[in-house]
Amino acid sequence: MPGTVVVGTQWGDEGKGKVTDLLAQDMQCVVRYQGGHNAGHTLVVKGESFKLQLIPSGVLYPHITPIIGNGVVVDPKVLLAEVDMLTSRGVDCSNLRVSANAHLILPYHQMLDVVFERHLGKNKLGTTKRGIGPAYADKAARVGLRVQDLFDESIFRAKLEVVLHEKNPLFAKVYNKLGYEIDDLVATYIGEYAPRVEPHVADTVDLVHEALESGGNVLFEGAQATFLDLDHGTYPFVTSSNPTAGGACTGAGVGPRHIDRVIGVAKAYTTRVGAGPYPTELFDEVGDHLVNTGHEFGTNTGRRRRTGWVDAVMLRHAVRVNSLSEIALTKLDVLDALDSVKVCVGYDVDGDRVDKLPYHQSDFHRAKPIYEEYAGWKTDLTECNSRESLPAAALAYLEGLERAIGVPISLVGVGPGRRQIIHLSSAA
Repeated sequence: MPGTVVVGTQWGDEGKGKVTDLLAQDMQCVVRYQGGHNAGHTLVVKGESFKLQLIPSGVLYPHITPIIGNGVVVDPKVLLAEVDMLTSRGVDCSNLRVSANAHLILPYHQMLDVVFERHLGKNKLGTTKRGIGPAYADKAARVGLRVQDLFDESIFRAKLEVVLHEKNPLFAKVYNKLGYEIDDLVATYIGEYAPRVEPHVADTVDLVHEALESGGNVLFEGAQATFLDLDHGTYPFVTSSNPTAGGACTGAGVGPRHIDRVIGVAKAYTTRVGAGPYPTELFDEVGDHLVNTGHEFGTNTGRRRRTGWVDAVMLRHAVRVNSLSEIALTKLDVLDALDSVKVCVGYDVDGDRVDKLPYHQSDFHRAKPIYEEYAGWKTDLTECNSRESLPAAALAYLEGLERAIGVPISLVGVGPGRRQIIHLSSAA
């Protein structure tokens, strides 16, 4: 099992951190391959909650080398704050490694995120305003600054001059905002952040390949999810990188030959943050139950998430796009009190049944869910620890969902704790 990818199959917040944490015990490295600190995940270990944004989940294991790959955009301030938080709680971060080729998020990226989202008005995308999109835009425009630039002041200054020559007039003339001074940025990034970041910086491509070539297991951890992917998501309501499994190759510097297991993580229902189409969204008491029982508020932003029934049409598409070998289903216990549960197995688009994800966004916006309904189990699942301990109604729901998706459900989460997970198949 050299390379394993963990990827979200919905719109994020599926519980990837917990699955990554479960698998990490058998890994040599855990690699975050894209995204930035817009992707929070929460781990519960021995009743203690750890909320992470940038650092890979594997940091909680002393034998793991947690790696932030070249495909990630890094805010050094956030990174160092997270290191300090973990260190203060007894977690050793000395093994953390950050790619020298990862791009930096700078204050003007965050300002651009805020003012552009405000400028869009009712057409806003619902970004986290963390500067992620503008940082990736600069990367694509080849004017971005990278982690390695922190260690050469002349290069850092020269690149800033190019960027601020464009951005400062934009702030002043379009958004009526003050620009940024090079000396101030140099003092903060070179003077304060660079000395603390430097011990963690490495050629992470080399580290990953050394682990793989020595027979070690490497886990590639994606942030966000399939339907927030820049190419395959519900564009433009997406993130600015590629969370799908293919992103692990570019964002970590490996080829597909090194990956032999791709685990898709899905909730037993669906959630979404921000704008965009959502066929199974609920606006009733069941939707409120999912929010309140599932604690569906953003780890980073605190925003209430939109909730709805699980969508097997989306999951079948995620299976294809990611070449999923299996599904890890989380938060089954959130459905415990419901009289019945539903699975969307198709869409009605203008009177026609559609069993595949519509390729045209207008059709997806108009899609109405076609459901299969299952009896609720009305049983507390949080103490279940095996397939045999699950009630028959819960098994019927899982088996129906598995048929609708087309790949095995290998793991089922029945609570937030590290051990509250059931292995359903040999794939796990």
